[in-house]
Amino acid sequence: MSTDASNEIRLAAESAASRAAETAADVPGQEPGNQSSPRRKGLSERDRPLWMLIPGGFLMIIIIVVPLVLGIYMSALDLDQYTLRKWISSPFIGVENFVEAVTASPLLNAVWLSVSYSLIAMVVTLPLGIAAAVATQNAFKGRAVIRSVFLIPYVLPSFVVATVWRTMFQPEGIIDRALGTFGIDAGLWLNGPQSFWTLVLVQIWASWPFIYLLALSGLQAVDHEVHEASALDGALWWNKLRYVVFPYLKGPLALAFLIGMLHHINNFTLPFVLFGVPAPADVEVLPILTYVTSFQSFRFGLSAAMAFISLVLIAIPLFIYLRAVKLDDAESPGAKK
Repeated sequence: MSTDASNEIRLAAESAASRAAETAADVPGQEPGNQSSPRRKGLSERDRPLWMLIPGGFLMIIIIVVPLVLGIYMSALDLDQYTLRKWISSPFIGVENFVEAVTASPLLNAVWLSVSYSLIAMVVTLPLGIAAAVATQNAFKGRAVIRSVFLIPYVLPSFVVATVWRTMFQPEGIIDRALGTFGIDAGLWLNGPQSFWTLVLVQIWASWPFIYLLALSGLQAVDHEVHEASALDGALWWNKLRYVVFPYLKGPLALAFLIGMLHHINNFTLPFVLFGVPAPADVEVLPILTYVTSFQSFRFGLSAAMAFISLVLIAIPLFIYLRAVKLDDAESPGAKK
C-alpha cells in the first residue's frame, strides 16, 4: 500500500473519531468517552422536594417541638412564683410534680369531668347531625337558607357563644322566665351540680353543626344508582338508611367523633367564659384546672406536668384511630402489602 493511501486512511479515521466525539458531547446527559451510561442527576436536584420541606419543618420545630421540650423540662422543676425569675436554676425534682398531680390534686376528677361531658355531648350531637344532614340532603325550596341557619352555632366564636348563653342562664334571665311560665323553678344554672349539665347543653348547641357538615359530606359520596336500586327493590326508609346510607357515613362519623372528643376535652374558652374563674367544682375540667394551677396558684411546674399528662391522654385515642385507619387501608382491595 502506498504512503498516500495510508495517509488518507489515517486522516479518514481521525475525522470519524472527531465527529463521534462531537456527537457525544452534543447529547445531553452523556459524557464523551462514556457513551453508554447517561449522566446522573446532581444531589441537590434529586433531593429538591426534601429541601422544600425546610421552611415548614423549621416552623414546626419553633412552634411545636421547642415549647413541648420546654414544658417537659418545666414539669421536672419546682417552679413557682419564687423561683420563676431564675427558672433555669430552679430545683430539679424529677417526677414529683407528676406524682403530686395524680395523687394530691384534683387532676383525675378533672379528667373524668372532661371525658364524661365530651362523651355525652358527642353521643347527643351524632344523631342530631345525621338527622339534619339527611333532612337537607335532597333539593327543596329554601334548602340553602336552612343550611345556612344550621351553621350559625358553628361559625360563631366560642367566647361569643359562651357570653350569650351566660347572659341567658343568669338568675331571672330569659331561660328562668321561660320556664317560670310553666311553673318550673330551675334553680342556679351557673353554679352547683346543674353547672355540669349547663356546660353539656351549651357544648351540644355549639358543636352539632360540625357533625352535620361531615355527615353531609359523607352523604354526597353515596352513588345515585344505589339510591335508585334500593327504591326499585322497595326498600323501606329505615332499611335504606341502615344498609345503604350508614355504611358510607362510617368513615366521616368516626373522624368527626374523634375530632369532636379531642376538641371538647381541650376546650378552654367555653367553660372559662361561661363560668368564670374559679369555676364551680362540677365544671373544673382539665384546661380550667391547668389554668388555675398555673396562673392562680402559681405552681408552674405542676401545671406543666398536668399539661403533659393531658397531652398523653389525648394522644392515646388519636394513635388508636390512626392505627385503625392504617389497618383498613392495608386490608382494602388493591392495597399494597
